[in-house]
Amino acid sequence: MTVPAAQSANVLWFLPTHGDGRYLGTSHGAREVDIGYLQQVAQAVDRLGFYGVLLPTGRSCEDSWVIASALALQTRDLRFLVAVRPGLQSPTVAARMTATLDRVSQGRLLINVVTGGDPAESKADGLHLPHDERYEVTREFLHVYSALLRGETVNHTGKYFQIEGGSLIFRPHQEGGPPLYFGGSSAIGIDVAGQTIDKYLTWGEPPADVADKIATADASAKKYGRRFTYGIRLHTIVRETNEEAWAAADKFISHLSQDTIDAAQKVLAGTDSVGQQRMMRLHGGRKDKLEISPNLWAGVGLVRGGAGTALVGDGPTIAARMREYMALGVDTFILSGYPHLEESYRFAELVFPHLPLAHAKSGGKKGPVGEMIANLLPPERRQAQS
Repeated sequence: MTVPAAQSANVLWFLPTHGDGRYLGTSHGAREVDIGYLQQVAQAVDRLGFYGVLLPTGRSCEDSWVIASALALQTRDLRFLVAVRPGLQSPTVAARMTATLDRVSQGRLLINVVTGGDPAESKADGLHLPHDERYEVTREFLHVYSALLRGETVNHTGKYFQIEGGSLIFRPHQEGGPPLYFGGSSAIGIDVAGQTIDKYLTWGEPPADVADKIATADASAKKYGRRFTYGIRLHTIVRETNEEAWAAADKFISHLSQDTIDAAQKVLAGTDSVGQQRMMRLHGGRKDKLEISPNLWAGVGLVRGGAGTALVGDGPTIAARMREYMALGVDTFILSGYPHLEESYRFAELVFPHLPLAHAKSGGKKGPVGEMIANLLPPERRQAQS
């Protein structure tokens, strides 16, 4: 392994624009996810000191650009990881959108490059191309898109795009444009990543599997004379004790029937995403063998597409598991937990004290923390055990 270990980490949360609730795969305990609720989550995460939020993209959720624009002015430090969609957007239009939101947010925009792994969804959006060709579209898109954000005038004649005199009048706030995040597990996806992007992402697999992916991605980047940084996408279930956390995991899927699991797995099997196939192999559609690595639980992936694993445990345990990924070179964690408002507080309060964070945890406390005792005495201040 030639990728150096990460000495500190940035931690992002997830903005649940496709739904939220207390239980998986049911309307029981679900809640309406409107702009008011999303504002609550974003402002809580901003206040708690998370580095940023990921906004999902696709037909199952609200449009990420519109939501990020609505929330950028309602937050102070929070960064927004928003998707560009090669093949569904012109690279010049996407570059203008990027530059605008980057300026509106004062440089708090991150870009998630999403090629898309669901052929049915791509066709519904008008993109009728096979898997590998969609990644070739991504490669060509990023050639134009990145050049525009660097301030270049682009004249380009390619297989998928013909651009004459493309340029940006209004430049992005960040010099050269926001950093590009990308997740792809196929050979063509990793090759495109090696040539074009800044941070390579993986979904949460056991550390040995993540190490293999990082080694493959590192070799791809080196082939093009480049280096990546690395991130991982996971869910979390954190409680004050390990026993409570595992009980919460069991409760989370307590309303999930085998019929619902089977229906979800049938839909997910229709994708051509290699990453999705890897997620499905972790649990095999079964509820009885879900701890696939110490404290790594595959229950979320029984019905959820995309990231399907969660770190389960108390604060020190989850921090220890995260440090294992950091030892492989992972310096960015994109996390979520149900419900996303409450779980963001649990994670910040129970795990942050045990992590070497690269970003500031909060704006600083200016008074006693906790309720005053007998209207006079401040509560005892306890130092977290590292």
